[in-house]
Amino acid sequence: MVTKAASDSERPLSLVHLFALGMNGIIGVGIFFAPSQVASAAPGSWGLAVYALVLLALLPVALVYAALGSRFRVNGGPYVWASAAFGGRVGFLIGWLTYASAVFSASAVVSGFARHAGGALGVETGSASQAFGVGLVLLLSCVVLTGLKPSARVWTGFTVAKLIPIVVLLVLFVPRMAVPVAAFDTVPEPSMHAPAGVALTRAALVVVFALQGFEVVPVLAHDTRSGARVIPIATVGCLVLVAGLYLLIHWACLVAVPALAASERPLVDAAGALGGAGAAQLLFLGTNVSALGIAFGMFAVTPHYLAALGNEPGFAWLAAEGRRLVPARALVITAALVIVLVLLGDLAQLLVLSSVAVMSQYAVAGLSLLALAKRRQYGLSWRQALPAPFALGAIALLLTGAQSFELLVAGVVVASGAVLYLVRRGVRR
Repeated sequence: MVTKAASDSERPLSLVHLFALGMNGIIGVGIFFAPSQVASAAPGSWGLAVYALVLLALLPVALVYAALGSRFRVNGGPYVWASAAFGGRVGFLIGWLTYASAVFSASAVVSGFARHAGGALGVETGSASQAFGVGLVLLLSCVVLTGLKPSARVWTGFTVAKLIPIVVLLVLFVPRMAVPVAAFDTVPEPSMHAPAGVALTRAALVVVFALQGFEVVPVLAHDTRSGARVIPIATVGCLVLVAGLYLLIHWACLVAVPALAASERPLVDAAGALGGAGAAQLLFLGTNVSALGIAFGMFAVTPHYLAALGNEPGFAWLAAEGRRLVPARALVITAALVIVLVLLGDLAQLLVLSSVAVMSQYAVAGLSLLALAKRRQYGLSWRQALPAPFALGAIALLLTGAQSFELLVAGVVVASGAVLYLVRRGVRR
């Protein structure tokens, strides 16, 4: 985390960089698998409704992040806000949970990329795919070490590159938009283990994973020029734009792929049905570029969550940065944890664990905004805090789709943070 003062002209990140960071953070491996997983739980127009409802649920969250991010010129995001609202102890636990959610997300993306791209490269066995994922982690970490400004150029390039095949898919879909989506409708079937309502919220958790990523925008607030103006635009704008793209993508897959729920590569299959083998190859390439881009963005940002905890006594060594604005020690720890999860984790489980952890982070941001607005600190009032209750209600509803094991893992993450905090206090004494 950067603690020294910097003039606005010295800050390396602009609106373009932040918007690209947010879009790159959202558009990743999730959308390339989400249509089939959503269709299995929410067929036909039910699936389109899931995307729309998740956008409505996350929009207040984005407004919460925009309000808080525009008023703190410090890197760290939820840790900084929770510390200001509830004190250092709570802030540390929230910072730890935020960091853990980012690590889960990065692990899910790396696992998904290794499975998807590895098959094309002949790396098909489980152990070989995991080794491929470990190699990717090491490569991305080395690139991030070159510095924040070069990293910003890289994630901006990835954002442009990953949008090209998506736009091609949607252009191919335009002539087929007249096909009535209702023709694909069937009511989600309840089962002994998953009633219809739970099936829909489970599908919503998949979409939450596909749409998460906008929350990284305020994390680098200290390094952003004109942050009070730029951060809200980038945070809310990238979410709305990408959610609209995702709804159209799901619609295209629904029309082009009859057995969408059974498709392992729904976007590639949709492109092949709409535009032939060439379009399918372009989307396959786009899938891998997109996954690689979001993985890089996560490795560029996630260490800053951990470095923010360097504000706490006893953890200052985590925050050390050179002139390249990269917390190298936090990056090494992050890479090691992601490697462990890639070797041990299951992709589907990692997707939902990431969603559960990140929604816990969203909830804390909402509570922080309410607490600061109540005390009228940092220029916040009840007017700025209006989105927070809606965000909290939507998060509670979405979490009903989580399973007890996934909620237990989130609890274990928080408990491990508490143990780490107590150990740190014991060492200081």
